[in-house]
Parts: sequence; structure tokens; C-alpha cells
Amino acid sequence: MNCPKCKAVMEIVVFEDVEVDRCTGCKGLWFDSRENERLKSMRGSEIIDSGDPKTGRKNNTIPYVRCPRDGNPLVRMVDPAQTHLWYETCSTCGGAYFDAGEFRDYKNLTVLDFIKDLFAKPRA
Repeated sequence: MNCPKCKAVMEIVVFEDVEVDRCTGCKGLWFDSRENERLKSMRGSEIIDSGDPKTGRKNNTIPYVRCPRDGNPLVRMVDPAQTHLWYETCSTCGGAYFDAGEFRDYKNLTVLDFIKDLFAKPRA
């Protein structure tokens, strides 16, 4: 499978019994249906997100990407608890793509997230 953002090969990384695909180039993460929610509650799972958040922010500007599983267009989603954070999901297979650094942010809700959301620019 190839990364939907940079097209590099994805490698399988395992945390406990959950397999996630991580890009060998930009370090984005592909979660099959609901794996991101499952890992969010697991202590220490942020270790799988080893990429540079600067690269993730740059790749987050890529407007149109396709699902690495089935080729359908991915839809941008906003995390309701952290509105500054968006990631892409597939409406067909239920998978989700997080750019480098986004899963760590998604997993760790902090007071700083509340402040970021107060000053976030509205999205079109």
C-alpha cells in the first residue's frame, strides 16, 4: 500500500495487537476502521506517530487525496474535541489518515488545545 499524501510505501507497525500502516516517507498513519479510536485509549500508543509535525502540517494542505485501500476520495474531518485538528477518512471502508504529528495531538487533549481552538482560523 502507498501513502495517500506522498506516495511512499507504507509499512506495518504494531502496538499491542493493533496493526497500523505508517508511511516510510512522510510518516503519516493509516488506520483501518476505528483503529484510531481504539488506540486513542491505549496508554503509550502515541509512540507509533514518529513523524515530524512540521511535515504533517505541510502535507495537511494537500487538498484531494484518495483512500490507499479502495481508491475512493478521502473526506476531511474535524475532531469535535479539538477543532484545530483535521484528518481524512474514507466513507467506504471507514479508514482514517493522520498526517505526521496528528495522532499524538488527537490522543492528548490539553488546555493548549482549548486555546488553539479559540484562536483557530475558520475553515472553508
